[in-house]
Amino acid sequence: APVRGRVPQTRQAMRDSMAAPQEKPLVKIAPNNPVFDLPVLVAQEAGLFDKAGVEVRYSARYEDRAPTLTERAVLSRLKEQLFECGSADTYNVCEWASIDRLERGKRGGNIAALRAAVTAQAILTFDDRLQVPRDLAGVPVVVNEFTGSHYTTLQMLEGAVGRDNVKIEHVGAPQKRVEALLKRSHRAVTVMEPYISLGLKEGAHMIAASFYRGGEVISPTLTPEQRAAYYDAINAAVDLINADFTRYAHYIVAPVKGQLKPEELSRNFVRYGHVENYAADRFGQTYEWMKSWGLASGASEHDKLVLG
Repeated sequence: APVRGRVPQTRQAMRDSMAAPQEKPLVKIAPNNPVFDLPVLVAQEAGLFDKAGVEVRYSARYEDRAPTLTERAVLSRLKEQLFECGSADTYNVCEWASIDRLERGKRGGNIAALRAAVTAQAILTFDDRLQVPRDLAGVPVVVNEFTGSHYTTLQMLEGAVGRDNVKIEHVGAPQKRVEALLKRSHRAVTVMEPYISLGLKEGAHMIAASFYRGGEVISPTLTPEQRAAYYDAINAAVDLINADFTRYAHYIVAPVKGQLKPEELSRNFVRYGHVENYAADRFGQTYEWMKSWGLASGASEHDKLVLG
């Protein structure tokens, strides 16, 4: 029998466990380019994930992407690798690629939302003979296959030159594409920020640009509560970015390693909004377009792939 006046051990352990700080749920992220991940970086800096009651960690450093910058096999690229092997719970990618990755992958998952970053891909050149999209008929445009640069290039050019005259060439990640531009080894490249600003600074001119959103790919193990806490923090970070963009521009220009100062980054080609649900009609339009180019299996459905 317990000694009078003493709390039984089981009851004491219960009280100790209630008094101990509760471990926050962990969300592991695979890194994307900083222009797309800026809300994550700002939320970490400002402690917004902690306030939302969730711990968020990157599964790898952005620099760890280096060995796969020219990788053609989609699931061998770093963020896809990390997600497929279970080392990451989520990553963001362009809208079309979010569908593509889930169709290709073996792990399973869903598209939870449209991401916060609203960015442009722009076709840049130093060639004075290339002035408007119609001048690109039959001209290879450098992209990273099955990413925003690829899909937006198809959309920017199909109406101007006809699908049969759209030519793309896979070179890889934006660092490789801007290198091809600056070395004049290729006539036209498609890039996003900070590479648009860098190319324009170096004297290139723009032929076309297209804004787009992306999808948030999540694992089946991420709970609704974890998602809600994560996106609450992301949305709060968006508000901070929109209130003082220049404060955070250094994150975006970091990959070009001093070639572009934060104050030289244009505000014209990137903006941020709260994450949004991926509506069925939008998914349907996107998926039909992908099928028309042979870029989707045709087997996916909104109700099965996208979370409401």
